[in-house]
Amino acid sequence: MFRRDPLPPEDTIEILLDGEPLAARRGETVALAMLAGGVQHFRGSVVSGAPRAPYCLMGVCFECLVTIDGVANRQACMVTVTPGMRVTRQSGAPEILPSILPEAPQ
Repeated sequence: MFRRDPLPPEDTIEILLDGEPLAARRGETVALAMLAGGVQHFRGSVVSGAPRAPYCLMGVCFECLVTIDGVANRQACMVTVTPGMRVTRQSGAPEILPSILPEAPQ
């Protein structure tokens, strides 16, 4: 779908997508790096699990939500890649961290 011009070595960095290395160009967004790397689905729908991918690439549609360095629901189209960044595709509704939930009354 997308084809990238050859990456100059001085502008190439590596991120990890689901534990696998993915080449990215310094300064581009996570979404662009994933699309240029041939990734066609970014997450599974919360309702049906259907594959979802970026639609607007400008932070409006929220179809590109991924987990970045352990933080869920980051918009891949709004985050710039950094060397060694760990990106994980999400499936379904992410769990809320127990540490931010209030204590249940006893």
